[in-house]
Amino acid sequence: MELQWGLLIVLYPFITGLVAGAFILASLERVFNVHAVEPTYRLALLTALAFMMVAPLPLQLHLGHPERSFEMYLTPHTTSAMAMFGFIYLWYLMAVLVIEIWLEYRKEIVLAWQQASGIRRAAYAVLALGARNISDEALRVDDRVGKVVTYIGIPSAFLLHGYVGFIFGSIKANPWWSTPMMPVVFLFSAMVSGIALVMLMYMLTTWYRRVAIDMECLDTIARYLLYAFLIDFSLEMIDLLHRIYEADESFKSLDFMVHTRLFVSQIVVQIILGTVVPIAMLAAAPLVRHARGRRAVYLMAGVLTLVGIFAMRWNVVIGGQLLSKSFLGYTTYKLQFATRDGLGVAIGLMMLPFVLLAALVTVLPPWPASAYRRRSSLPSARPSS
Repeated sequence: MELQWGLLIVLYPFITGLVAGAFILASLERVFNVHAVEPTYRLALLTALAFMMVAPLPLQLHLGHPERSFEMYLTPHTTSAMAMFGFIYLWYLMAVLVIEIWLEYRKEIVLAWQQASGIRRAAYAVLALGARNISDEALRVDDRVGKVVTYIGIPSAFLLHGYVGFIFGSIKANPWWSTPMMPVVFLFSAMVSGIALVMLMYMLTTWYRRVAIDMECLDTIARYLLYAFLIDFSLEMIDLLHRIYEADESFKSLDFMVHTRLFVSQIVVQIILGTVVPIAMLAAAPLVRHARGRRAVYLMAGVLTLVGIFAMRWNVVIGGQLLSKSFLGYTTYKLQFATRDGLGVAIGLMMLPFVLLAALVTVLPPWPASAYRRRSSLPSARPSS
């Protein structure tokens, strides 16, 4: 039997999870006043935007006629979770990410508009939307409005990725998916993957630019990554214990599949290498006194975290389809390369967000200290600590 959902549908929740997690990390500085992570605030927003633009492409390529996806806007069905995703996607992209990034970069856009010439001047004029006022009062208004947008964006990020878990959890015919814990587990795993990605991107970009890493920022990100990881792992274990205790008619079939077909991907890759090992590394990192040693620990923990979260998506999407609904047999999934749902297309899709991020960083650089409009330095923008 050919599986209906292949590798592209594995990528879909993985990429959307990176978007939600990166935005949650950015909100730590904007809403919760965790100033230590400010060096990654703009980078996290741009990362979320780059991956958000690619998020629907796996679904588009999976469809036999991707142009039919526009029907969800022309004939909306409010009772369909998949159909409503189009509106959730547009809301999160246009009303949250784009607006917050524009407010954050408006001063730099106006200054670049005034200083550039030719095509660059015209491009920045379009980005500025005609708003030339960059006085202190105008910037304070931008900061207040941006904070409100972030408040709106946090539940929107939860909705964006929680709905993906809701789709799987609501399929009652599949015992591997049908659990009310699925949306919550997907949400916290999204936070884990997004935070890990921004941490790795921050380390990579500082190394590429040959500048010193802010170890206070890196240590703080790693600490919040550990917190989210512990919650995510606890939720997954609670769900597992509940399944074991309940032991319904599907338990023997699920247990057999975990010990055979999914043993490597779930037990070895997801749980041991992708969860237990990075949690142990993040917990032990404060014991490493040398900054270079901690950076190496964070680098390895971040890579293993992304591998583990991807394995979790694989085990949910692919693993859930390997089981017969009548519990009478199993099937296998053969990953191909040069097909519509093949490995080659998946690799291209995973590279595309980084290409878009490089383009965004060229137009809206997030890291030079002179480019930062620190909100704490604005008059009356924030109480001094």
